[in-house]
Amino acid sequence: MFSGLVEGRAEVRALTRQRSGAKLELAAPRLVRGASPWRPVRGESIAVSGCCLTVSGRGRGGCTSYDLSRETLRETWLGQLTPGREVNIERAVRLADRLGGHLVSGHVEALGRVTRRAESDDGGRLVTVEVPAGFERWLLAKGSITIDGVSLTIVAPRALRFRVALIPETLRKTTLGELRTGARVHLEADLIGKWVARLLGAAR
Repeated sequence: MFSGLVEGRAEVRALTRQRSGAKLELAAPRLVRGASPWRPVRGESIAVSGCCLTVSGRGRGGCTSYDLSRETLRETWLGQLTPGREVNIERAVRLADRLGGHLVSGHVEALGRVTRRAESDDGGRLVTVEVPAGFERWLLAKGSITIDGVSLTIVAPRALRFRVALIPETLRKTTLGELRTGARVHLEADLIGKWVARLLGAAR
């Protein structure tokens, strides 16, 4: 389980295709101020741009590797990664942690598409995202959503589109500041909302 509060950004060292999927190798992340030292262990769960992956190997200097299944390659954009590109990184939350974002499972549910960017007067940015048909049921005004592993608040949902307001701190600390029109993004809907919908549906 994660919170959607990105701890740092890691550079891609390599993405190697394999018969069963692919292997992703990341350099040690550049952690944001105040984050605890990066000492991942083999088998640990890490959210890589919102996709929960398992550390399968460790290298010198805090480098880590992850096995990507065919399902992961099919449902995410991780298979398009190239050396030098950066990804958002978050370790799993502990029960004693402050939950500053919202409950995030790290299971990418859909790929959205950035359709518009607009600078705001406070130095932030408004980004409009289009979602695939069916995902719009989770777009609730002022509700929570995860984009590439970042916990955000939904603004002005309408049909298959919604906006998010990115503050300067988010633009600086995460990869969302590098999003361009047409970019694909990982989406995960609010976990609590999904369970409420499931339970209400079962009760009918």
